[in-house]
Amino acid sequence: MNLRDLRYIVALAEHGHFGKAAEACHASQPTLSGQILKLEEELGIAIFERSGRSVKVTAAGADILAHARRAIAEADEIQAIAKASRDPLAGPLNLGVIPTLCPYLMPFILPRLADELPKMPLVLTEDLTERLVDGVVTGRLDAALIASEPQAPGLVSDILFDEVFQLALPANHRLAKQTAIATKDIDPQSLLLLTDGHCLRDQALTLCGAAGLSSEVRADMRAASLETLMQMTAAGYGMTLIPALALAEGKVLPKNLVIRKLKDTAMKRQIRLVSRQKYPRAKAVEALGRLVKAGVGSQIA
Repeated sequence: MNLRDLRYIVALAEHGHFGKAAEACHASQPTLSGQILKLEEELGIAIFERSGRSVKVTAAGADILAHARRAIAEADEIQAIAKASRDPLAGPLNLGVIPTLCPYLMPFILPRLADELPKMPLVLTEDLTERLVDGVVTGRLDAALIASEPQAPGLVSDILFDEVFQLALPANHRLAKQTAIATKDIDPQSLLLLTDGHCLRDQALTLCGAAGLSSEVRADMRAASLETLMQMTAAGYGMTLIPALALAEGKVLPKNLVIRKLKDTAMKRQIRLVSRQKYPRAKAVEALGRLVKAGVGSQIA
């Protein structure tokens, strides 16, 4: 077996489709399929269960894939060490970003990155926190921007900035007449949240819980994006909490939607940059962190 074969089986497990896995590996489908079959014959077990177009990982295959991912990560680390010894700021950086941050932060960061770190383009992955942290741990990602403290061992976390929440509500709502609103005045039955899996949902429940609201928060209407939450709010379905960057200057809001500040200074989240403790391009991650801090600037003031 070799690293190429390990990359093939990891790609097939992730994509669940021979054609998509081959495309991801820049190989022909017959080549990828043939090499995986040879590897299974060499090991004497089936890594995948094939049924028509469906591909599933076997129990034994799951164990092998775990080792394959670690082997690939270690091999990539070796290459990264060699590159870092020459220039840690040269070469792509695989960065994960949570969905409630990526579309609002990156427009401020990417132009600065092109000017200040032209040899270090970002390869962006937008996903939920749990999968991003797993990607950093396994080496699929070099670093990730998240809004909660990572629980996985072996990671370092740098707090880049605090991002306050503001309240979005319909223009005809009784609270819209106020310039700043107390958390205790939020109607929990009207609070709209993101669907399960988004850290912003958990943070909203935690923060509102501190004000005695979490047990009553409505959960029968959930959205997958901040944009959907704002549209639902503008349509009169309730109110919602929006992080500051999503409301940066120049943001076009839906009609009939107003934004009000919250009096409670605890209503905020911390944006963190996480990476592996032994990541050989630590200077690249540090440079990115400094750039993010500078790029955000007055946008969250």
